[in-house]
Amino acid sequence: MFKFSLNQNSGLIYYLTFIFISSQTIQKLKNDLKNTTMSDKVKFELEFVIQASPQLLYQYISTPSGLSEWYADNVNSRGEMFIFIWDGTEERAKMLKRKSEEFVKLAWEENEDDSYFEMRIIVDEITKDVSLFITDFAEDDEVDEAKMLWENQVSDLKQVLGST
Repeated sequence: MFKFSLNQNSGLIYYLTFIFISSQTIQKLKNDLKNTTMSDKVKFELEFVIQASPQLLYQYISTPSGLSEWYADNVNSRGEMFIFIWDGTEERAKMLKRKSEEFVKLAWEENEDDSYFEMRIIVDEITKDVSLFITDFAEDDEVDEAKMLWENQVSDLKQVLGST
């Protein structure tokens, strides 16, 4: 059996308290870092009217062959992983969610936060107009550039679809 004097017990208590507080502080710093990383990016949304059927549009936003027509130079997929190729450079994205003729939601593999990009097909119930609704994230100082990139990409999509 161990015998500790009051001074030894006090030292042990201080030591254990220090370890407990340190582990809480480390966990808080990890959470703060994760939240800071996510909060550095700004969510933005864009909407484009597309003159095409939802079925056709879905093929262009959800398949490697469709995405290769307008989004990237080439696109390959293996399971839920999509490989986008621009000028010989590869970027990988994981398909997080999809619903036929409605939306696709992907996340870039390199992202260490919860950001994603989503392409959603919206059909107006009254007019039957078809829109492509884009949700994406960018650094605060890069939002305008990211929006312009989407505008150019969707312009290419419209041209491929004959929807210009």
